[in-house]
Formats: sequence, structure tokens, C-alpha cells
Amino acid sequence: MKRKRFTDEQIIAVLREHEAGAKAGDLSRKHGISEATLYNWKAKYGGMDVSDAKRLKALEDENAKL
Repeated sequence: MKRKRFTDEQIIAVLREHEAGAKAGDLSRKHGISEATLYNWKAKYGGMDVSDAKRLKALEDENAKL
């Protein structure tokens, strides 16, 4: 399984910067990701808090075991 470069907390921090008005192109260059990755993260983690992301990760892990 591929190892993630960014934790859920880091992803949410990047999305908060985007919500605060930073441009997608600037953020993608700053963090070394593509704009498509940023928008994929926004689709998955948009509007979440860190605790919500941890709960989502726990549910995904539990479902993978089933």
C-alpha cells in the first residue's frame, strides 16, 4: 500500500488556507502537490475538522478489515 505524504491534519490545514482565500495554484506550488490533488482533497475533506477526519479514517480502516 502506498504511503501518504500528508497526514489528515496537514491536508485540512492546506484546505483551510484555500478557504481563507489563497489561490489553488499558489498552494499547490507551496506544498508540492497538483491542483487536481488539492481539489480531490477538497471533495473528500472539505468542511471537516481534524476530529471528523480521524473518525473517517477509523471507519475506513474498519471497513477495510471486513
